[in-house]
Amino acid sequence: QVHLVESGGGLVQAGGSLRLSCAASPSGFRFTTMGWYRQAPGKQRDLVATITSGGSTNYADSVTGRFIISRDNAKNTVYLQMNTLKPEDTAVYYCTVESYYSKKNYWGQGTQVTVSS
Repeated sequence: QVHLVESGGGLVQAGGSLRLSCAASPSGFRFTTMGWYRQAPGKQRDLVATITSGGSTNYADSVTGRFIISRDNAKNTVYLQMNTLKPEDTAVYYCTVESYYSKKNYWGQGTQVTVSS
């Protein structure tokens, strides 16, 4: 069974940076697209960024130029470097991965990011 462990969330002042990590197991399992979504209180869950196994990336307009998604295929880990954070970036951030075998999507438990003004 696929299991995702997220880390790196926390409280930061506006203009600061955070780096989120999401490790997928079992090791040796293959994933296609990996990515991050976020959900603010009272709002729907929205795409932040995705990255394919070949390294192609896609970003929401609101984070383009500030956030960078990357992955380490050997470690089955996806990262989200968040720079120049704004209060509107405050949300629970969820990691998601797609199984290469079944095309099923799996979700992490979420990690809280809070940006103070």
